[in-house]
Amino acid sequence: MFKILIIDDDPIVRMALKKTLQNQGYEITVASNGEEGITIAQRVRPSLIICDWMMLQLDGLEVCRRIKADPELATTFFILLTAKGAAPGEEKDRVRGLDSGADEFVSKPIEMNELKARVRAGLRLYQLNQDLQSQKQALEVLNQDLQTQKQILEAELAQAADYVRSLLPSPLVGDVTTEALFIPSIQLGGDCFDYYWLDDEHLAIYLLDVSGHGVGSALLSVSVLNVLRSQSLPKTNFCQPSEVLKALNYHFQMSHHNDQYFTIWYGVYHHLKRQLIYASAGHPPGVLISGTLATDIRVKQLNPLSLPIGFFPDDNFEDEVVEIEESSTLYIFSDGAYEIEQRDGQTWNLDAFINLLTQYNRTNTCHLPQVLSHIKTLSAKATFDDDLSLLKVNFC
Repeated sequence: MFKILIIDDDPIVRMALKKTLQNQGYEITVASNGEEGITIAQRVRPSLIICDWMMLQLDGLEVCRRIKADPELATTFFILLTAKGAAPGEEKDRVRGLDSGADEFVSKPIEMNELKARVRAGLRLYQLNQDLQSQKQALEVLNQDLQTQKQILEAELAQAADYVRSLLPSPLVGDVTTEALFIPSIQLGGDCFDYYWLDDEHLAIYLLDVSGHGVGSALLSVSVLNVLRSQSLPKTNFCQPSEVLKALNYHFQMSHHNDQYFTIWYGVYHHLKRQLIYASAGHPPGVLISGTLATDIRVKQLNPLSLPIGFFPDDNFEDEVVEIEESSTLYIFSDGAYEIEQRDGQTWNLDAFINLLTQYNRTNTCHLPQVLSHIKTLSAKATFDDDLSLLKVNFC
């Protein structure tokens, strides 16, 4: 039931309005002056107030101003009763009333049917406002819940990224040394890499990048890492990169893994022969930089052309072999290392990235933190859109 407060210093008007509106089913409270009206309004919090304009001590305009200034009563629909000029009052008086916060005007003598209609309209507007406030509060609660869930999700993704990072290998030392960067994007991604001795002579080296982002990509990435690390692909010679990629392609078809595919660069280094045999499945090229003098730097891209893993079950992959000179360096990376949106809106590219690696090699200062620092200075964003993985292998 709607509550209505009538404020008027004329007892006859109060009685007439109270009886008329009670017959409409409203809960009516009356006050004989402005101060009393404000006190009652603060106590009963009516949906609508009907207040006479011309009252002693505190007139209707001041009552209206004080009611609307109260946050608990600001949405109360306020009707001013006025006997000023022609209904609903002279223009300047109407402006004064609106400036005070009045929502409607009814002129005296009061035509009761008109009053009842304006009360019904006012209560509809009041109810609409209340509904909007309720929806706003519900949205605020929902937004808070979403923010909480977002924080939980971000924490879980960070934990998942830490788990993936914990699976990555420790640096190699000896005749072959390694250095690596693994910078997950703002979301959990699908980059992963590994290197390990298959036997006394053969070192396996690979880096893979699963399509998309999120937990699904990371799970597929970790699954591939575990399969390769455990060498659990049946009837596969892990010293033969093309066989490894063919077996991976057979077991990780997109149709069985939520339409996800991955690219991979896989190589095996024979340290006695100083040969690197490698194959690639849709992955950025490996970059081999040789030469000990700044004027004799040679750059070779190791990039057999082939489709990513998971596209077609009968794909074949080709091996290629390269001789490894002394003091050579191999770089393997994901496309997140060079597909960087720059501050001018242009995208950095592979050639520029390889030039950067070459430049550092010429000055014998090619340390990965420096590479990362340079990339960050180019980027237009504080975080990367994609995982950035970069593996550096030094052959003594």
